[in-house]
Amino acid sequence: MSSPDRNAPPYDLSILIVSWNVRDLLAQALLALPAAAPVRWEAIVIDNASQDGSASMVAERFPAVQLVRNAANAGFGRANNQGIALARGRYVLFLNSDTIAPPGSLAGLAAFMDGHPEAGACSPRLLQADGSVQPYAFGQDPRPGYLLRRGWRRLAHGQALHDWATGDTQVVDWASGACLLVRGEALAQVGGFDEAFFMYFEDNDLCLRLREAGWRVFYCPQVSITHLGGQSLKQNPAAQRAYRDSLAAFYRKHYGWPAQAWLAAGLAAYGLLTRLRDAVRRSG
Repeated sequence: MSSPDRNAPPYDLSILIVSWNVRDLLAQALLALPAAAPVRWEAIVIDNASQDGSASMVAERFPAVQLVRNAANAGFGRANNQGIALARGRYVLFLNSDTIAPPGSLAGLAAFMDGHPEAGACSPRLLQADGSVQPYAFGQDPRPGYLLRRGWRRLAHGQALHDWATGDTQVVDWASGACLLVRGEALAQVGGFDEAFFMYFEDNDLCLRLREAGWRVFYCPQVSITHLGGQSLKQNPAAQRAYRDSLAAFYRKHYGWPAQAWLAAGLAAYGLLTRLRDAVRRSG
């Protein structure tokens, strides 16, 4: 009989949850984990200086959960990197605090990774609170040509470029960090999140680096979780600004100055065309 590998990770899955002032949603997410996860798992909550008692709630109600209390809001990427430093699982799951994972869902993602050794990361179908499929759960790199096609499809036809409701497992450029399972080996190879992205596009950046290192990223719609905060940015101007700022940062990191100039001009033109379209609709 062979002896057990003493260097093997003690857990199959490390679940990292960054939280900021969503105490009740966080409790709901943590309550769902035992039925959703594989047998050997750990959970690490990184609280970004919540003022609603989130950290105390975790300490009191979920003593088995490892808790990191930040004195200030460190942002999504930096807080997750704190969790990565503590994680001891074969796989690391980045999970939003406003998600609900159904029974067996996280175990299903881990099983998919077990069966696909080329996979560096995978993500499930994301459902909104009403059960509809969340848009922008996966996509292609935001290069100029891709953004042009996506913007034109929305402006001219009012349609998305991707079929978010697809039932086909597929290789994608990126998948949403709301629920992203990453192979520990791959994460050690490329590093964690780039902390220059405070919010948005940190998942795009991580998936791009995984692909550059030879790994594949999969969208796995046979597994679904509910993302209660997965609504559009349309009604949140601050989030829209953060989105544009992070997109510009992504371009500065990965693309040359001609693409950066194109992005600035393209965003201005898209904003103008959107306002004109809305004005025509109101007048009609």
